[in-house]
Amino acid sequence: MIKKKYFGTDGIRGKVGSHAIHPEFVLRLGWAVGRVLGQHHGKKVLIGKDTRISGYMFESALEAGLIAAGIDVRLLGPMPTPAIAYLTQTFRACAGIVISASHNPYEDNGIKFFDSLGGKLPDEIELAIEAELDKPFDLVSSELLGKASRITDASGRYIEFCKSTISSQTKLNGLKIVVDCANGATYMVAPSVFRELGAEVHIIADKPDGFNINKNCGSTSPERLQKKVLETKADVGIAFDGDGDRVLFVNRHGQVINGDGILYLIAQERIQQQSLNGGVVGTLMTNMGLELKFRDLNVPFVRTKVGDRFVLSALKEKNWKIGGETSGHIVCLDKTTTGDGIIASLQVLSNMIHQQKSLDELMQDIHLFPQVLCNIKTKDSLKLMSNPIFEKEIARHEYALKDRGRMLIRPSGTEPILRILLEGEFEDELLMRKGEIEQAINSIEA
Repeated sequence: MIKKKYFGTDGIRGKVGSHAIHPEFVLRLGWAVGRVLGQHHGKKVLIGKDTRISGYMFESALEAGLIAAGIDVRLLGPMPTPAIAYLTQTFRACAGIVISASHNPYEDNGIKFFDSLGGKLPDEIELAIEAELDKPFDLVSSELLGKASRITDASGRYIEFCKSTISSQTKLNGLKIVVDCANGATYMVAPSVFRELGAEVHIIADKPDGFNINKNCGSTSPERLQKKVLETKADVGIAFDGDGDRVLFVNRHGQVINGDGILYLIAQERIQQQSLNGGVVGTLMTNMGLELKFRDLNVPFVRTKVGDRFVLSALKEKNWKIGGETSGHIVCLDKTTTGDGIIASLQVLSNMIHQQKSLDELMQDIHLFPQVLCNIKTKDSLKLMSNPIFEKEIARHEYALKDRGRMLIRPSGTEPILRILLEGEFEDELLMRKGEIEQAINSIEA
């Protein structure tokens, strides 16, 4: 397999102003995408974005590049990433492009792509785009230039689609919900979805200003949501990330339910309705307790590498429908083509309504092990992992956790961070080990 120069596991991402996340490069990227897709796939591309200040700049750059290659552009404005996947199909576009860095801070941005069916671009297309980037930039003749227009009813179309993923008989009347929009792409559509289904909705972090996306809010910082749920005596809290493809829940007692719990709740209802159709896909980060629960229920379960691309690949390979990540990236292929925070949350709320139970009651039958995650900034993650002193320190902790827990170490694919997962019976012990590992790394890199 040829190594990609720019594309990672989910498009291209980085700090604004870096080589790839720069308007000059993004202009050329739009042109290269147009050149590749326009040859065989069609002449129309959708562009959506989250609420970062740099989104305006990159939207214009992509638009210009695509038009220069003879592609017609349809602008969606701020919309959740999964909405672009859906709308790409409904508008019969050859591709959808999302300008977003997901759960990262506003200083970052990225470009994600969907094919005409709302799925990830195949590797061969990404490699063809990278090859095109190395060629001289030339415009099509004036009569072949593309045109740009704005789609004004995109939000309404997506809202109706989200509502259609649960039974038309299911109403959320009587549910009090707090929704944290992360000052991101869900701020317009998510509250409307829940309100139109009958819920009483309280909203936080729905005032994006270009700089506050994911800042002390959303699925990466649920503390404000936890407090609001308790203050309002809400039945449930729902937190999205900046681009709306991740979600986590807070129960009525203020306790967080992450992607592993959400995956269980969605699978639970499918099992009861005998509509699971196969097994469930998790990742290396998925809680051991979830795996053991599925084993008790005779539900097949497999793990993949971390990343929704790998979850999707495993689901398609096995022809299963449900999978996801601890981070809250949940895929329901029986409902849509990609991870979708709003659609995943509707599946959980539907389960609550059908069983007439609260989230804590629905979670009583599963025991999830304590997990502690260390996100440690490093000078060089790969160099650190091969350091003999670090290797010896990690081996010590792995031996101590043997047979009653586990440790997982991986460098981030998007940031200079080493991620270390500790999982075991006792949280106090895991926190102690986390501190010892951080101290050892500081000593090594001093």
